[in-house]
Amino acid sequence: MSQRLSENDPHSYSNPEDAVITDIFLKLEVDFNKHILSGYVDLTVEKKNPKADLFLDTKDLIIHNVKNKSNHNKLSFILSEEKHEVFGSRLEIKLPKRSTAKNVFIRIDYETSPQASALQWLEPSQTAGKKHPYVFSLCQAIHARSILPCQDTPSVKAPYSATLTTPYELIALMSALRDGEEMDSDPLEKNYKFVQKIPIPSYLITLAVGALESRQIGPRSHVWAEAEFVEKAAEEFADTEKMLSCAEELIGEYVWEVYDLLVLPPSFAYGGMENPCLTFVTPTIITGDKSLVSVIAHEIAHSWSGNLVTNKNFEHFWLNEGFTMFFERKIIAKLHGEKKRHFDAIDGWNDLDYIVKKLGETDPLTKLVPDLTDVDPDEGCNPIPYEKGHTFLFYLETLLGSKPFEEFLRNYIKDHKFQSIDTDTWKNYLLKHFSDKKDVLNQVDWDTWLYSPGMPPVKPDYDETLAKECIDLCNAWVKADENDLGQFGSKDIKSFVSDQIVTFLSFILKEDPLSTKKIEKLNELYNLSETKNCEIEFRWIRLCLLARWKDIIPTALDFVVKYGRLKYIKPIYVELYRWEETREAALSTYKEHSSEMMVMSASAIAKELKVNQ
Repeated sequence: MSQRLSENDPHSYSNPEDAVITDIFLKLEVDFNKHILSGYVDLTVEKKNPKADLFLDTKDLIIHNVKNKSNHNKLSFILSEEKHEVFGSRLEIKLPKRSTAKNVFIRIDYETSPQASALQWLEPSQTAGKKHPYVFSLCQAIHARSILPCQDTPSVKAPYSATLTTPYELIALMSALRDGEEMDSDPLEKNYKFVQKIPIPSYLITLAVGALESRQIGPRSHVWAEAEFVEKAAEEFADTEKMLSCAEELIGEYVWEVYDLLVLPPSFAYGGMENPCLTFVTPTIITGDKSLVSVIAHEIAHSWSGNLVTNKNFEHFWLNEGFTMFFERKIIAKLHGEKKRHFDAIDGWNDLDYIVKKLGETDPLTKLVPDLTDVDPDEGCNPIPYEKGHTFLFYLETLLGSKPFEEFLRNYIKDHKFQSIDTDTWKNYLLKHFSDKKDVLNQVDWDTWLYSPGMPPVKPDYDETLAKECIDLCNAWVKADENDLGQFGSKDIKSFVSDQIVTFLSFILKEDPLSTKKIEKLNELYNLSETKNCEIEFRWIRLCLLARWKDIIPTALDFVVKYGRLKYIKPIYVELYRWEETREAALSTYKEHSSEMMVMSASAIAKELKVNQ
């Protein structure tokens, strides 16, 4: 690669060690006809090296001009002609050398591409209301560079403010506090203003524009969604304030003032995204029984781990996700008991085991701290940083004690808030905090936990009280003679809650594929094909595909079209592709519907299906 990448981040061209962005203002118009954002960004840049120029990350942006706001003089810039598929292009701006001023104020006039990887443009037909278009963004991990020129590395955090101009009949939201709205000089447009006073990394800048309504669900929370399901969403997420309060008891003060939720269309690639002040969530977690709202606990926890204390780069992603998974389950324990926390951890261990077997025990991406040089950081968004990270923290808690470990975590967040750190910084802080427990911490195989591939070196001693029924039922089905299944009946799962059915299926997925006869009997007795719970349906479809049960094929193909959540559709597409009988159907379904997916989703599936985009 001829363009120089940052010394401290393998995914950025920026040079914050020489010149760093300390404030951002965006003035953008949302153009649904052209599928672009156009306008300008004002950057306050602190010069650390008076002789340095400013390097920014861009991806498919059109840069019209750059000027010094202090004197309105144009600044020379070079937008590299080399366009890396993942990292985009470097924008080099020549900074004034004669000025002794510490800060330079820069305005960049630009517009995005219709193919911006951070943006998902939906036609009216793709929305619930069918009348108005919709757009939303997702900048994690390094897609912010496709919607603004920036230092697209989590090592740089800055406050931002913005004005978005949109069609007057639509609502605009951002990962910031709403700061008013007004009609534009064009009577068909409206201006929405936002301010985020707390410094955040570029990947947390986000926007959504659509025909949205809101319902208040707590003293500092609203849920936003299209009118067709805003009431259901409000009912599903009614316990949000309880979770926030539990999180504050556990980790400290919530500093972001507002905690709103936006339920996105089904094409959203993830379960949730922890944008400050405005968590994005998938509609797949709306079940009517609140059985999947742990996703909300997860995103709430990110308000501390990830948003306040941030991984320095995405090789240390576990500092965001492993800690957040640990906090999520601590919050759930406060609400539903310690046994439920252990039950969820067991399911997480199963997910970890699945991904390690899929990737291979020696795959470098199964390391807790992987080397991501020349690797798309989106590829690291799998259960490894989440579940291997959680398991490591759970293990440390068992060594150090629950109460002392909770105290350590509160101090860790308090002493590192607004910072971006790496694993060594965290480890050194831990060792210093527990300097009186050197003998205990000397038991930890740090190198294996942090830098070796494969499963963790230690499996914690989880309480299997709630999981035992699931394990026993799984073992019974695995060991049963397929010609003698009379021992089973609908009563087997009559007392199960949704989470137990999920875990039961997860355990079966760890075993050799069941016969089609057993699959048919499972469905006959437990009516699994009729479930409305996506976590159950996802595992059931995978189980049936592994068993080569032909009756599931239409359901599987419908599922990957209906939903865009990568956690679900990627493994299902993989199994469809592996089965020779469904390979062509998988390919044709993908090709027909890939334009309806988020760019990152379409790219991830294309790699699995060996499709050239």
